[in-house]
Amino acid sequence: MLGLRPTAAEPAESAGPVGTTRTADGTARTADDTSRTADGTARTADGTTRTAEGTPRTADGTPRTAVDATEAVEAVLTRVLDASARRARAVDPVFAEDVADRLTAFVLRGGKRLRSAFAWCGWRAAGGSGDPEAVLHTAAALELVQACALVHDDVMDGSPLRRGAPAVHVQFERLHLAAGMGGPPRTFAASAAVLTGDLALAWADDLLTETALASSDGARLHTEWRAMRSEMVAGQYRDLHAQATGATGLDDAEAIATLKSALYTVARPLALGALTACADERTLEALRAAGRCAGLAFQLHDDLAGAFGDPATTGKPADDDLRTRKLTYLLAVALTLAEASGDAAATAALTPGADPSPAAVDRMRRALRETGARAVVHAEIVDLAARSRRHFAATGADPAVQREFADLVERAAGLAQHRVEQGR
Repeated sequence: MLGLRPTAAEPAESAGPVGTTRTADGTARTADDTSRTADGTARTADGTTRTAEGTPRTADGTPRTAVDATEAVEAVLTRVLDASARRARAVDPVFAEDVADRLTAFVLRGGKRLRSAFAWCGWRAAGGSGDPEAVLHTAAALELVQACALVHDDVMDGSPLRRGAPAVHVQFERLHLAAGMGGPPRTFAASAAVLTGDLALAWADDLLTETALASSDGARLHTEWRAMRSEMVAGQYRDLHAQATGATGLDDAEAIATLKSALYTVARPLALGALTACADERTLEALRAAGRCAGLAFQLHDDLAGAFGDPATTGKPADDDLRTRKLTYLLAVALTLAEASGDAAATAALTPGADPSPAAVDRMRRALRETGARAVVHAEIVDLAARSRRHFAATGADPAVQREFADLVERAAGLAQHRVEQGR
């Protein structure tokens, strides 16, 4: 219906303390032929290095896999956030403790780090090798933008849970109550959470700007970044607008999915990563097409997880999308199928403005299955994932990088998990 129709990291050998010798240049060498340089970098006999932070890298300094790259981004985020928090403390101690430190903890709590992994794939597809600093810093900036989006999204949706812990606005509400502050707790919490998201975006812009200024292709990098920011806000507004107007159409649902996920989650990160390697336009076009398909597959999987997922796995409540009748592609497909078949009960259960009670949510979930929408959306995910792989292959990327991308898309789109569940 849509208009668009990890490999695990190989462990580096450890440098054991027994049988260690030291060469004239200060390199420590162990009995298993692993060497460790003066800066703490371990190097195995096959040329693989492991940095002091523990990230495996090839002989030219490149993270070996997307998984390794996300670990390297985590180390960059830790350094960037530590420096940003120190600057915040110099500005004001209350702001630093309540807002900056809370943001730091939220970002480092984890997440899928999909944007980091896709940025790395884009960099490799464009021929990136050697010093990965630019792509790692760009990926870290993407994770900070994502923090902004999540904090704001939870405020707008009234979601109490994020990444398996209380959402930021819930934390602020608890702070208000515990401190005996005046005024409505929820008003304070929402306002403080919005400021926290704003700070995440400011820190992201700072980091990307520093990276662009140091890059030979900084102008194009910043242009791509600027487009992504606008698309992210546009997607959020279209989502908000659809709920306020009671929109149910497939076109509206696809527009939201394209802006919020296809472009923001995959296509732009792939292109941003490629631009840190000075990618040509042919490569960028192929990556954007691959990202559009993969991003839609990811969003459709997220729609399914929002309706049928386990909160212990997803880290967010399972009923939010259903309770609020949020316009997802899954809901739009179900309504279309229900109306086409004359299924009045399913149509009533799925129509915006209906009863939000737990029993109504159960009826809605049943309608998503019985209309065939769940199966249709899964088939779309499979098709979109296949198309994304073909577009990525058109970049001429090394086969190993293509396998990395394919595995990443499978995980993002939930296809690997689906096969495991089907095999039980």
